[in-house]
Amino acid sequence: MPGAAAQVAHDNRRQVMYWRLLARLFDHEEQASLESASLAVVEDIGLPAKLLDPQASVDSVVQRHPELAADFEGLMVPAEEEKEGEDAGPRDRAAEVRRAALVSKVLLNVFHTPPGTVTAGQLSRWQSDAGWLERALGCEPGELRGGRAGGTGAAPTGTGGGGRTPDLSRLVPGIGPELGSIEAGLVKRMRLREVLADPQLAAQLTPSMSLIEQLLRDKDNLSGVALANAKALIRRFVDEVAEVLRTQVEKSTVGALDRSVPPKRVFRNLDLDRTIWKNLTNWSPEEERLYVDRLFYRHTARRTTPQRLIVVVDQSGSMVDSMVNCTILASIFAGLPKVDVHLIAYDTQALDLTPWVHDPFETLLRTNLGGGTDGTVAMALAQPKIAEPRNTVVVWISDFYEWRTEPLFESMAAIHRSGAKFIPVGSVTSSGRASVNPWFRERFKDQGTPVLSGHIRKLVHELKTFLT
Repeated sequence: MPGAAAQVAHDNRRQVMYWRLLARLFDHEEQASLESASLAVVEDIGLPAKLLDPQASVDSVVQRHPELAADFEGLMVPAEEEKEGEDAGPRDRAAEVRRAALVSKVLLNVFHTPPGTVTAGQLSRWQSDAGWLERALGCEPGELRGGRAGGTGAAPTGTGGGGRTPDLSRLVPGIGPELGSIEAGLVKRMRLREVLADPQLAAQLTPSMSLIEQLLRDKDNLSGVALANAKALIRRFVDEVAEVLRTQVEKSTVGALDRSVPPKRVFRNLDLDRTIWKNLTNWSPEEERLYVDRLFYRHTARRTTPQRLIVVVDQSGSMVDSMVNCTILASIFAGLPKVDVHLIAYDTQALDLTPWVHDPFETLLRTNLGGGTDGTVAMALAQPKIAEPRNTVVVWISDFYEWRTEPLFESMAAIHRSGAKFIPVGSVTSSGRASVNPWFRERFKDQGTPVLSGHIRKLVHELKTFLT
């Protein structure tokens, strides 16, 4: 019975921590009984009382107690040995009380956001805490929010059976978009112009997709120090995303093998494996010798015809993250040999950004986010660029909620019929979340060019397949 009593005590402590978490998330008023009970729990299990301070960031807790850093890493990733239906022993339940306290700290800091106007310090602290949540879910900081690399995660729904923290990645997908939405809300509540005008406050800002969107929308209203700080933040973000995307685009892309050119018959091109295979019928068992009457050589010549990549991006308000990601991606492909990249952005007017395609920072500064959508003006710029259809790929990124639907689709179908590769894309975000006009979606599917939606890696794969 003493063992059973200990298990009940551990379960009660764990429930106290989670009831406090729920109370804090759904009611701004502090529950004195839950607070005092939670304090007794953390002191009893040897954790610092600072875990219960809602104003303390996870960074500040870890700085004072470095031994806790390892506990937060992978905190919400179930252990491999955990199995459904397997009861936890006394030691496991004691560990679950500790885990509940740490989980509560991370979730409360991320999902209980400050009301009213948000300062640069508060935004920076939240972004840091969100990074700890991503670490707890087994990801890199920033990976789930849509700013850098991507992924899908999950949101908390309960404490699971047998006293175990639930497998969040299975229960509720989509924590990445939710984190991005919270971050966007915090950015909108900032007095951004005042923050940018103060170098010390601006230095506290951590670049994110939400912040970059606000900077790009407001850039024409900034000047002096504020404009310089805004540009520095945009460039930092561009460099971070570019570093991630470059790892997905092989720098060794030099064109496909041209098998119409006979291979050079030199020793370094000798295909030894194929030569042996093709001459196996000449094997002499008596002499134990293989007689070779024909040599085979590898093809090494590469096609030299430049591949043309035309990227058309909808820069209306709903496509901001795609605009940012595709601008950076276009610049990376523009740096590859034998790839001729053109970039067009549009809303109700079209802008040819090709002269700046090698510099995504300068390109983004020339965009004008927001407004309506009329793809026909972009098509007028794109069609003349298709000189050799067989060597051209047209990537069209939009939600396809267009003003003139039928004329635009007919011109897109004409590109497809010409022999050019046409890739309609609904989203190239980290989350992959997008709403695509069903009218266009069905017609693209019937045409044999289904809309590509999802993680930006999908687009990278499609382009590499065509351009290499």
